[in-house]
Amino acid sequence: MRVIGLMSGTSYDAIEAAAGDLTLDGDILRLRPRGHLSVPYPDDLRNLIAATLPPAPTTAQTICALDTGVGHAFASAAARASQELCANAADLVVSHGQTLYHWVENGAVRGTLQLGQPAWIAQRTGLPVVSDLRSKDVAAGGQGAPLVSMTDTLLLRALPGTPAALNLGGIANITVVAADTEPLAFDTGPANALLDAAVRHFTGGAAHYDEDGRRAAAGRTNPDLLRLLLSDPYYRRPAPKTTGKEHFHLPYLQQALQATPGLTPDDVLATLTRLTAVTVADACRAHHVTELIVSGGGTRNPTLLRMLASELPAVPLRPSDDLGLPSDAKEALAFAVLGFLTFNGLPGALPSSTGARQATLLGSITPGRSPLRLPEPAPHPPRMLRITA
Repeated sequence: MRVIGLMSGTSYDAIEAAAGDLTLDGDILRLRPRGHLSVPYPDDLRNLIAATLPPAPTTAQTICALDTGVGHAFASAAARASQELCANAADLVVSHGQTLYHWVENGAVRGTLQLGQPAWIAQRTGLPVVSDLRSKDVAAGGQGAPLVSMTDTLLLRALPGTPAALNLGGIANITVVAADTEPLAFDTGPANALLDAAVRHFTGGAAHYDEDGRRAAAGRTNPDLLRLLLSDPYYRRPAPKTTGKEHFHLPYLQQALQATPGLTPDDVLATLTRLTAVTVADACRAHHVTELIVSGGGTRNPTLLRMLASELPAVPLRPSDDLGLPSDAKEALAFAVLGFLTFNGLPGALPSSTGARQATLLGSITPGRSPLRLPEPAPHPPRMLRITA
């Protein structure tokens, strides 16, 4: 089955589209990636997303406009992927959408909202669309994240020791697969969320991120600010747990900076980069990780990777590309896998990773131009993922 996965994370800079051929072969799920592309959001849409994200107030009209605008943008990305990556022979589109709000109270997720109306994708491509993948897990008592843990687990089971997969997006999340125990996954804390917010603030919007980590490399970690940031109760909560920009946003950072005045922008960025490295390393040490497979936009920040390596000197770090999953496309391919599982009647979330009461079929299916025909449900879930060239 040829599947297109669409993903835009908490950094909301672009839509990542990836395509792959997926086949179930007994206990093995086989994936042959067909390529990926990145489609930047139009400036006006990206600015509207930024202006609407918490803690900003908004209106129902704005939410409707975003749902439609993101839907159109995802539809364009899907159409390009269908033509350029699939020779117009795709069977299914899987859309994560754009997270606008992840509602967490006292560690429990009450709801989650991803925008990007799938009807626009189905209409533009003529293909069925699996979307809204997080809500079913939340309804089952789960965190609705990190859903990439299913793909991570299937992939990491072939590795020795206690491997972990780390995704460095706006928020950092980790999946740990240890022998003889259920896999564990959770958000460790901010990765690019506070860094990007700080860069936009210090540059008056002229820059959106710390390119190549240069400004952080020019600064020095401030121990007082780092200590204050690490005192956040989130880091002491047990897994499974999730967070987002509802918690880690510019006003949150500004409050911390008021308590530690006089820092240069580069010192702030160095401290925020160290915060990510320390919180990820703490999670790895707590779960005795022996190898870390890294992906996401944060892998393009050499300063962050150097700090992470310095915090974990005994743990090898290598990119997910080494296992056949391109780092920039990993999340989009992970959602392609989840949609494939849904289409074949298989659960896509691991209760040990999300905290749900039971494994559930994820998402809703929007028919394409043809009548919707689902295959017979697969007899049992796969245990491993094998990637072929």
